[in-house]
Amino acid sequence: MVAGVLDNARGEILVARRFDHAHQGGLWEFPGGKVEAAESPRVALARELDEELGVGVEAARPLIRVRHDYADVRVLLDVWRVTTWSGRIHGREGQSLKWLAAHALRELPMPAADEPVVTALRLPERYLITPSPGRDRESFLAALGASVDAGVRLVALRARELAPADLVALCREAAALCHRRGAHLLLNGDPALLAESGADGVHLDSVRLMSTRSRPVGEASWLAASCHDARELARAASVGADFVVLSPVAATPSHAHAKPLGWQRFEALVEEVNLPVFALGGMGPEHLDAAWRHGAQGIAAIRALWRGSAQQR
Repeated sequence: MVAGVLDNARGEILVARRFDHAHQGGLWEFPGGKVEAAESPRVALARELDEELGVGVEAARPLIRVRHDYADVRVLLDVWRVTTWSGRIHGREGQSLKWLAAHALRELPMPAADEPVVTALRLPERYLITPSPGRDRESFLAALGASVDAGVRLVALRARELAPADLVALCREAAALCHRRGAHLLLNGDPALLAESGADGVHLDSVRLMSTRSRPVGEASWLAASCHDARELARAASVGADFVVLSPVAATPSHAHAKPLGWQRFEALVEEVNLPVFALGGMGPEHLDAAWRHGAQGIAAIRALWRGSAQQR
């Protein structure tokens, strides 16, 4: 199966209602359909959106691939983000259509296979992991503000050297700064600190992830995790992580002795989970196209997204 995500000038996403007699009838979905024999997903996407909506796909990129077992059928949903199209959108098959903000899709009755897609649509394509704040907190917060002003919309605050009380205090300042600028901040640390931190969720490092047996935060908060192999990815999925970072894709000075996964291994690991996955390790905005082609949500980085001084990196 192939599906297309289209958005309008207000950033709203197009969804279509399945006919009552169809599989998963009455639920709302992203437009698309079956991939015919000898068709590539990209060709099938163009054909299906023409047949269903009367539009021509001019540019599109991969978003996420989801495998799901329903009681009566197993599906592989190959979802593409359509960035440019021509024509006037209308339900050529008589189906109902509506435009909704990405966050509103969570309240819409949709097939289970679409749930990871909704999560992917709520996430940006860049994920900043902060460097250590060091002793100069004022400069750190100024650099964080500059990073968000430069377009970062999702941040993980990493400050392993701080005592819990100091980490919470810094997190509250950082979260307030991010929120004023329209960004979200996750606390890389103990989930027990979340309630007092002001953060929008928690990012688990791989050690804390592997000691976790169930989701440690509520559904209203983001849960992310750092992964390096199939075992850690499986644990992230089992505890209900919303998304993960997978590393290192390429060589990086911060983990000079770690063997890079490379894009082929990265893609193979991503195929095993129904989660948005950010590529981490030697990544920068120039790697976004490669990341999308190999199944990533986008890129995560410290140096390439941070607007602070070399000393803060």
